[in-house]
Amino acid sequence: MSALSEEAILAKATPAAASLPEKPLLTITPSRGWVALNLAEVWAHRELLYFLTWRDIKIRYKQTALGALWAVIQPLFPMLIFTLFLGRLAKMPSDGIPYSIFAYAGLLPWTYFASAVGNSSQSVVGSSNLISRVYFPRMIIPGAAVLAALVDFAIAFVLLGVLMAWHRIPLTPSVLMLLPLIALVTFLALGFGMLLAGLTVKYRDFRFALPFLIQVWMFATPVIYPASLVPEKWRWVLALNPLTGVIEGFRSSLFARPFDWNALAFSAVFTAILLIYSAYSFRRMERVFADLV
Repeated sequence: MSALSEEAILAKATPAAASLPEKPLLTITPSRGWVALNLAEVWAHRELLYFLTWRDIKIRYKQTALGALWAVIQPLFPMLIFTLFLGRLAKMPSDGIPYSIFAYAGLLPWTYFASAVGNSSQSVVGSSNLISRVYFPRMIIPGAAVLAALVDFAIAFVLLGVLMAWHRIPLTPSVLMLLPLIALVTFLALGFGMLLAGLTVKYRDFRFALPFLIQVWMFATPVIYPASLVPEKWRWVLALNPLTGVIEGFRSSLFARPFDWNALAFSAVFTAILLIYSAYSFRRMERVFADLV
């Protein structure tokens, strides 16, 4: 299977017992309607979350020549292409910032979000053997996929520091906003990931539709162009995209620009609502996972 065998994961999920009782101590039955999130149970299985995250990281780079360098290549190559065609040839404005680092600062959180949503949406289907053999909080599976993508983000972030040093862009106190912004995009990815993971189990069409939707979504987000490029009377439409506040806030924290607090507030409220709805929806759908995967 991977560097972590199924037996090892099952051992973490199921306590060892010297002997089994004649009658079951606990009977697991499908829930009816909306059920409680039971976050205490997820916390009790936090060690399993760590092992599944580590498993996903090892699987991703197993038998690859470049290994973790792929985490840097994914945002780097699009940045070089966009810099050549949009920055140099099309003269795309970048709010007075060198276009190469302007594009990379947008591609870095976007690549993390797209990777986290894509991997988590397929995580439940990909863990069919594990789901059908042992009980544990299924919410851990998409959560592990999102955390694994966060490791890639951290690796690619190193190149951002190199680019800022190359362009002699100083750090300011606004860089402290990066931590809440990274947390915001992580929770946003987890919300979409859990929702799509449950839907993908039932409707496998999402496996084919999601890559196309992600591509379209990138061009509807100010990743390779500034929000100022959109006419002011239409910017409210752009702000309805929950990633607009995140991407623009990411650049504001790096380049000491004014924050669009309205867009950030909308992104935060949208993320909170989505996360709560997705968690309850996922818990409701997980009762049929073992039958469908």
